[in-house]
Amino acid sequence: MSQPSLPEVPEVKGVLGVGIDLVHIPGLSEQLDQPGTVFAERAFTARERRDAARRADATGSLEADHLAGRWAAKEAFIKAWSAAANTRAGHAVAPRLSPEAVDWREIELIGDRWGRPSLRLTGTVADAVTASLGEGAAASRRWPVSVTHDGDWAAAVVLYIGS
Repeated sequence: MSQPSLPEVPEVKGVLGVGIDLVHIPGLSEQLDQPGTVFAERAFTARERRDAARRADATGSLEADHLAGRWAAKEAFIKAWSAAANTRAGHAVAPRLSPEAVDWREIELIGDRWGRPSLRLTGTVADAVTASLGEGAAASRRWPVSVTHDGDWAAAVVLYIGS
């Protein structure tokens, strides 16, 4: 039986941006449980919601536990992107997208067959990342992500690896 192939590891030429975010799981759970809320549909892709539900069922945890890690990764991505754009420009630059223009579903946290997370950027977000950081900047390999949970908290760290 052959071994599964491992994901490609990018050649590190420099970390140009770092983002971190911390999410209080009970607070997110309360927001998700509000009657009439559309937060989950606007913040997460159908795949993210399915994966969170599947993990919750498999572990006996709450769906909010798994969505909190994904939300932290999305927020950490925005911070890393902003830091990378400033680093590349050599000074503070205005965001390419206003906070209101970000479609959070275009920042998708996906896992490989072993459950290791990575980011998939699409649509307007991917276009804006490319415009601000250059060709190939929206590739998943440029955005390493780590997600962790402890008690009532979920956290994520996202890097931007420049070329």
